[in-house]
Amino acid sequence: MWWKTTSVLILIYVIIAGIGVPLKPGIDRVAPLSSKAGQSIELQVFGYNSTFSETASEKIRVWLEFDSLHAIQSGKVDVKNDTTLLASFQIPARLPQNKQSVLLNVIVDHPTNGVSLLPAALEVLADTAVNTDAGNWNEHPISQLHVIKDFSYPYRNVIYETIRNTYFHVPMWFALMFMFIASVYYSIQYLRNPVAENDRRAVAFTETGLLFGFLGLVTGMLWAHYAWGKAWSNDIKQLMTAVALLVYLAYFILRASFDEPEKGARLAAVYNIFAFSSLVPLLYIIPRMFASLHPGATGNPAFGSEDLDNTMRLVFYPSIIGFTMLGVWMAQIRYRSLRLRDRLADID
Repeated sequence: MWWKTTSVLILIYVIIAGIGVPLKPGIDRVAPLSSKAGQSIELQVFGYNSTFSETASEKIRVWLEFDSLHAIQSGKVDVKNDTTLLASFQIPARLPQNKQSVLLNVIVDHPTNGVSLLPAALEVLADTAVNTDAGNWNEHPISQLHVIKDFSYPYRNVIYETIRNTYFHVPMWFALMFMFIASVYYSIQYLRNPVAENDRRAVAFTETGLLFGFLGLVTGMLWAHYAWGKAWSNDIKQLMTAVALLVYLAYFILRASFDEPEKGARLAAVYNIFAFSSLVPLLYIIPRMFASLHPGATGNPAFGSEDLDNTMRLVFYPSIIGFTMLGVWMAQIRYRSLRLRDRLADID
């Protein structure tokens, strides 16, 4: 059928675009990490995918930003190579906020690389011995930035190139949800009309959804190993995901515990409704009630402007469609194998 070919073409596109499209230039790190108010500092900025040396130093601008109203511009920029530059700053005598220290963002504006930002990059400590005015936090506001619009993915500090896993890890969970929705639908249909066809389809979609769940868990663990330092950190999202998968594994244990297939199918259908009703709290409600390293925790819905840009959406949403269509295809194949098995059993 046409949709099977479409699913393959979509996933080929996702793999090629997801792996092949480059990341935008960004700021990897800065040194030093701290300074004092009222001091001069020479900040070393290390770029990622950057080409600093392609442009004259005087055309590159660097700021230390506290917020949209408080920022200081570098007095001098010295380019060392494509990925390293030195920016000299005179830190104002007083902080923009009455605190012991503040965290400043580093912003680099490059004519060809565009704008790069590293949040909370430099900590500036207050100097209680200084009694002068606030200084020049508003003297050189951030303006006329070179915003480059091209087909490249946003640079995100910490995750770097693993941002591409967004196109595989997350769509697998979407596909899981669609598979389990279809599964519980056919379980309800079986309770209303107990024919073997409804039961087989419920089993096929459950097995396919469970497969996507394990693949999503594995890709998540690989991502966590890179971003969090280890594959399993007992994060609440990881724990609830494992519980949800165990709940669905029990579906097959329940089916196999009865000698009478019809009785096992009927009880499994009831259990499937319970399993699906527990899925949403386990995956989407409970994790947001606790502190978590995972995006989407503590009320953050994820997939906002900080998570996806328009370039990523051109790959992310087709990936969801492609994996979902592939899941339906796999479930159909599994359904046919179950039907063939039952027919051979009847012949025997």
